[in-house]
Amino acid sequence: MAPKGKAGTKGKKQIFEENRETLRFYLRIILGASAVYAVVNLVIFYPAASAWTWLAFVFSSVVYGTSYRSMNSMAKPSFAEDGSLADGGIDLNMEQGMAEHLKDVILLTAMVQVLSCFSLYVWYFWLLAPGRALYLLWVNILGPWFTADSSPAGQEPNEKKQRRQERRQMKRF
Repeated sequence: MAPKGKAGTKGKKQIFEENRETLRFYLRIILGASAVYAVVNLVIFYPAASAWTWLAFVFSSVVYGTSYRSMNSMAKPSFAEDGSLADGGIDLNMEQGMAEHLKDVILLTAMVQVLSCFSLYVWYFWLLAPGRALYLLWVNILGPWFTADSSPAGQEPNEKKQRRQERRQMKRF
C-alpha cells in the first residue's frame, strides 16, 4: 500500500551519502566489466584479439569515463567555510533525471562488454542507446513541437462567445 500524503523530501546529508554509494556502486560495475573483458579477450585470447577487440575496449572506456565523470560532477557537494555540508549535489537517484540515463548507458555498456567475450557481434546491441535517445528526443521535444496547434490560445472563443455566435447563426436561418 502506498503511503498517503506528500512524498518525503531528502536532506542534504542523505543525498550526499546516497550519491557517494551510487558512485561507488557504478565504479565497481565499470571496473568489474572492464576487468572481465580485458582478462578474457586481451589476456587469455590475446593471439585472437583483433583491432576491433581493442577498439571496443577503448570505446567502452570512453563511454564509461564520460558517463561516470558526468555523474560525478552532478553529485559534487559544496561545503561551507566551516566545513559543514552546504549542498549535497544533484540527487543521482532521482527518477526521470539525467543521471538515470547515464546509469542506463553504464549498465548497457557493461552488459554488452561482458557478453562480447563470446562474440563481437554483441556490440550491435549498443545501438539501443542512440535509439533510445532518438525516441526520447521525439517523444519529449520533436513530436510535441511538430503536432502543436499553430493557432494562438488567445484566439479560441470561450463558451459564452461560442453560444452567442450559435444563437446569431440560428436567428439568420
